[in-house]
Amino acid sequence: MIKKFIDKLLGKGAPGAGRGKNRFGKREEVPASVHGINPELVDRRAADVVRTLKAAGYEAYIVGGAVRDLLLGLRPKDFDVATNATPEQVKGLFRRAFIIGKRFRIVHVVHGRGREHEVIEVSTFRAYLDNTAIEQQVSGNEKTSKQQLVGMQHAVDASGRVLRDNVWGPQDEDATRRDFTVNAMYYDPETQVVVDYHKGIQDAKKKLLRMIGDPATRYREDPVRIIRAVRFSAKLAGLGFTIEPKTAGPLIESQALLADVPQSRMFDEMLKLLQTGHALATIAQLKKLDMATGIYPLLDVVVERADSSFVSAALADTDRRVGEGKPVAPSFLLACVLWQDVKTGWDRRIAQREQPFPALQDAIDDVFERRIGDVSGRGKLAADMREIWVMQPRFDKRVGSTPYSMVAQARFRAGFDFMRLRADVGEVEEALAEWWQEFQHADDMRRDDMIDQAREEQKSRQRKAQPVVRRVPRPAAEADGAAASPGEGRPAAAPSRGDQEGQDGQDHEHDGGEDPAGDGQAAPKKRRRRRRKPSGGGGGEGAAPAASSGPSGD
Repeated sequence: MIKKFIDKLLGKGAPGAGRGKNRFGKREEVPASVHGINPELVDRRAADVVRTLKAAGYEAYIVGGAVRDLLLGLRPKDFDVATNATPEQVKGLFRRAFIIGKRFRIVHVVHGRGREHEVIEVSTFRAYLDNTAIEQQVSGNEKTSKQQLVGMQHAVDASGRVLRDNVWGPQDEDATRRDFTVNAMYYDPETQVVVDYHKGIQDAKKKLLRMIGDPATRYREDPVRIIRAVRFSAKLAGLGFTIEPKTAGPLIESQALLADVPQSRMFDEMLKLLQTGHALATIAQLKKLDMATGIYPLLDVVVERADSSFVSAALADTDRRVGEGKPVAPSFLLACVLWQDVKTGWDRRIAQREQPFPALQDAIDDVFERRIGDVSGRGKLAADMREIWVMQPRFDKRVGSTPYSMVAQARFRAGFDFMRLRADVGEVEEALAEWWQEFQHADDMRRDDMIDQAREEQKSRQRKAQPVVRRVPRPAAEADGAAASPGEGRPAAAPSRGDQEGQDGQDHEHDGGEDPAGDGQAAPKKRRRRRRKPSGGGGGEGAAPAASSGPSGD
């Protein structure tokens, strides 16, 4: 037993030893004249990696989904390479290469820098090990500590779940270890030959998604294959693929195995379901397979809200961006999915007379705790989601320095796209989204004009919102006393006009009347008049009116 295991570690298992009939399939080398792959669809840098490995004396092929897409006449978005060179040997052949992973050690070969960089993932052929014969069996699950796995190249738990797998082997065993037949083909870009062990080309032509080996056993070895089955069936459904009944059969009964998968890995797999350009198709497939709930709590929320106008628009927008080759951020999509929770909590706190900004922050904290849990500690993800949400009420402020500070923020575009979606579904006014769309692309002069215009519109709204202040009519006795004041030469009808207008509550300043003093304001007008000096030393004509004006001035 020990010798067999050592042979497996070194990839020296005797041909056919311990193998069942056709367990590893039959090697078929399919020429270009048969498979019809267009070499112009092959990424030049992936071909360079294969060429470098082969020049160093190793086997190397483009592998996996890239070969499947090439067979279908599609240009793959990602290229993976498989080789019989170990990770250390691969790393030594490239200037910018990095070994990553513990459970599955692979090499990232990096080409280019910045946003234009591309990563070619290089993996070593892995041996197929019968878990029942493995002596390195441990108790626990994928959460088992690294200390328990020290020195182990291959380890499984009691249920058959693979905890560590770095045992190298021949190509045929590597092919058998892969999940679906259409993902288990190898393409040599130099000879243009496709190596096929499990009739993947035949299944590709039939447009059939079929699991290699016994599906229930394969799901038990790695429960995440359950999610991959859903993802690939949804992704390929648009191309006419259907999932084989034997492959789909054990999915529901195996779903409980996902409970032992670490939450961080489940979170990553959920994002793959939603961010590979087929989010809406994936949700439809989950419902079709009766797996709409129970895979992951946050995914349950996404599926539940996928029919709402806002979340549906966000999912469709994500699919569109992926299809156009544009980047997508998980923070944006999750912010859309959970906005309903944030808004409900925020509105409730505002109704309880809490201050708007602290109320929003508290609502966000509650959503993180209830919906995302420990995953919110993933740093940038939670920070970006919070920033998108906090930005929303600030879009209403279009005066002062706020617009300039908004467009200067690193996450402005994400916040604006979020608000744009809200406008599309009628949650905010379309005019608001159009204003910010123009402002972010305008020059400084135009921006100043837009802010001035927004300020005037704000003042106009405030004036319209102000209540009309009506004057209270003066008591009739006071009005009569003012009208009876001598010396002013007023017509007798003037006081009665003032009384009538006072009762109507009108401001005489704006009524256009010929007698501005006729509204009961006679006394102040009299005090501002200039009196003529008397011609003599005693009281003259001018003194009498002055004396009689006192009461009317009160």
